Amino acid sequence: MDEKVYIKRDKEELKTILTPTQFEVSQENSTERSFDNEYWNNIEPGIYVDINSGEPLFTSLDKFDSGCGWPSFTRPLVEDHVKENKDVTHGMIRTEVRSKYGDSHLGHLFTDGPSEQGGLRYCINSASLKFIPFNKLETEGYAEYLELFKK
Repeated sequence: MDEKVYIKRDKEELKTILTPTQFEVSQENSTERSFDNEYWNNIEPGIYVDINSGEPLFTSLDKFDSGCGWPSFTRPLVEDHVKENKDVTHGMIRTEVRSKYGDSHLGHLFTDGPSEQGGLRYCINSASLKFIPFNKLETEGYAEYLELFKK
């Protein structure tokens, strides 16, 4: 479905186009505040793309309210666009998720998601994402995902 080329911008360029929070979260592995971020309670239909590269990562169709205060998804939109790494910071063993092409820190993967949808919870920082609403998918260059919302 996705044959586009996604390019990682260098950190100096990102410093000029991202907010300080977006830069700290996506490029320096920080975490934004729960319940105080752009997309935790967004219910609009659309897709979420990497703030750096624009690669499609998640869809509102797989988003759910986990009660944690960050956007939560049951699965990636394009599985190949999400990398998993072992994270042993903060005295815990977790699975970090990063975008493949943008190499942005997205958040973490947990196994306490809805069991009827596979049991996974991708707990993602809004600051690492850009939301493309359904009605702008075509104009923003993501027309191939329109069909997902016509079911």
